[in-house]
Amino acid sequence: MQLALKEARKGVGLTSPNPQVGAVIVKNEELLGSGWHKKAGSPHAEREAISKVLESYSPDTLRGATIYVTLEPCSTEGKTPPCTQGIIEAGIQSVVYGAHDPNPSHDGRAKKILQSAGIKVRSRVCEAECDDIIKSFSKVQKTGLPWVILKSAISLDGHTTRPPAESQWLSSPKSREIVQSLRFQSDAIITGGNTLRMDDPALTLRSASHPEKTQPWRMIITRGSRASLPQEARVFTDEFAERTLVQEQGDLRSALETLVKKGCNTVMVEAGGSMMASFLQQDLADELVVFYTPLLTGGPDMGFGDLTPSAELCEQRFTRIGSDIMLQAKVTKKPALHHQIEALHRSEASKRQGEVAD
Repeated sequence: MQLALKEARKGVGLTSPNPQVGAVIVKNEELLGSGWHKKAGSPHAEREAISKVLESYSPDTLRGATIYVTLEPCSTEGKTPPCTQGIIEAGIQSVVYGAHDPNPSHDGRAKKILQSAGIKVRSRVCEAECDDIIKSFSKVQKTGLPWVILKSAISLDGHTTRPPAESQWLSSPKSREIVQSLRFQSDAIITGGNTLRMDDPALTLRSASHPEKTQPWRMIITRGSRASLPQEARVFTDEFAERTLVQEQGDLRSALETLVKKGCNTVMVEAGGSMMASFLQQDLADELVVFYTPLLTGGPDMGFGDLTPSAELCEQRFTRIGSDIMLQAKVTKKPALHHQIEALHRSEASKRQGEVAD
C-alpha cells in the first residue's frame, strides 16, 4: 500500500475534481505493474496499473494477482467505465484498498460487487494515510466546500506587510519557491480587493516549470463591485485573464461554492490579515501555512487582524526554509459549528451522490 500511496502522490494538484489515487498489482510477491490517476477523464489508477501489466505480460498473468488501491475502486460509470468491472474482467483474485469512498452512496458498493464475483476484499489498510491524500475531495463530497489553505508571511513583530518604500517581500526566495509548490497543489488562489490594489499580484504558476498543470483559477473577493477593482490589474489583462473570477460583497462562502462548481478541490488564500481572519471567523479554513521571517518591519497590517478568533491547530510541522521558519498545521474545527456546516450542506451533497466526476 505504501507503493500505491507513492503512485497516488504523483497526482497531487492534477486530478481535480477527482481524487488522487494510486494502485499496484502484485503476484507471488512480485510487483507486476503500477499506475496513478493523471487527470479527470483519463483512466483511473486501477485500469492504468492493469494496462501497465499487459504491456509486459500476457493477460493470464493477472489471474490470481492482488491489486492494492489507495481508494475504494469506483463502481459506477462516468467518463470512464467502473474499475470494479475492469478488476473482475482481468481475473484479479484479491483487492486491498485503504480509504472508503467518501460519497455515501458509493461507500461499500465495491466490496459487495467484488465479493459477489468471488474476489477477496480487504479494506482500511493504511487508512489514515489514504484518507489524508484525498482530504480535499472528501471535504467537497461531504460539505460542498473545498479544502482551504491560508498562506501568509509574518515578521518577528507580527506584521504581514513592509513599509511602502521597501521590498514587497517578507519571505525569502526559498520560501517563495515553496509557495510555488503550494500553488501547484491548488486548483484556485483567492485574494482580496485591497491586496489587488496594493500589490497587483499575478497569482500564477511558472508555466514553463509545470506544463502539465492548468493555471489555477484566480478569485478576487471584494466588498464592493468588480467595477471598483483596478481594471488594469494583471489578473484582468494577462494571458490567463479568462481564469479570473470576482466575488462581490465579500461573500466568502459563495466564492468557495463557485470554485467547487469550477471543479476545485483545493483552494489557497493569499491575502491580507483581515481576509485571513474572516476565513477563520466563518470556520472556512482547514489548513495554515505561515512563514515566519527574521525581520522587524513596523508595517501597518498586524498579523491576521484584531478580529482573529481563537483557533486550535493540530498536526503542526515546523521547517527551516532558508532564513525563515515555515509552520504547517491543520485548523481544528469547533465541533458544534462544524456539524452545523455539514448539516447545512448535506442536502446539496446528497444531490451530487452518484455524480462524482470521472
